[in-house]
Amino acid sequence: MNRRFRFRRHTLARILRHATAFALLAVLAPQIGAEPRPVVPEHARAISYGKGWLCAYGFREERGACAPLQIPANAYLTPRGTDWECNRLYRQVANACVAIVIPEHAFAEDTPSGRGWRCERGFRELADACAAVRLPMNAFATDSPFGSGWQCERGFRESAGVCEAVVVPTNGVLAASGDRWTCLRGFAVSADACTRVLVPVNGFLDTTGVTWRCERGFRAANGACQHVEIPVNAHLEYSGNQWACHDGFRKEGNLCVATAGSVSASR
Repeated sequence: MNRRFRFRRHTLARILRHATAFALLAVLAPQIGAEPRPVVPEHARAISYGKGWLCAYGFREERGACAPLQIPANAYLTPRGTDWECNRLYRQVANACVAIVIPEHAFAEDTPSGRGWRCERGFRELADACAAVRLPMNAFATDSPFGSGWQCERGFRESAGVCEAVVVPTNGVLAASGDRWTCLRGFAVSADACTRVLVPVNGFLDTTGVTWRCERGFRAANGACQHVEIPVNAHLEYSGNQWACHDGFRKEGNLCVATAGSVSASR
């Protein structure tokens, strides 16, 4: 009885020792051969992928640590939280945000140049001020900050700083731009006039309105539309002013000659 009890006690002890060893291996196994985790400084967090860390919002990395951003007055943190920008109507000068001075006859605007203001209509930028635009007769002020600041009215064109009237000849009209003229349909520009386009018999004005084309079955020659003479076994081409031989015929001079194995036919 004692021998059987001692056997069971030794067996139970061996099982407990093995179980303890397995449990210890389960805890230590992931750490065996694993790389040491990076040291994350204060005000930072370890990234979920790869190695390293990122500073918290409002902090910026400096020499392996996360230093708080010194945000000047009239500035705000950028969305990433690692830098700052000046408020609207302020511009950065060194590490400060200085108010933008808007001159007289100007208004606040986010300009590409970063100036922060733009002159009112009728004024143009001159150094750090807005100077009045001197309008010549028959001109109006523009909103563009470029150029002279004015534009001639319709029917006038700029010449040496003034607006000269556009002289439209007979059978001409002002172009869409308003500063030049063009001829009516059926007339062509000739020097400073509009001359009629002479359309020959069996011809018509094309889409441009200043040149003509011959009707189908005619061809242009010496300023006229001559009838296209079509030989036997031929037909008008798609263009309408040339002819081509029927299938089974070839062109020889002004005739269509049957090729080998073809049968001659009338027009």
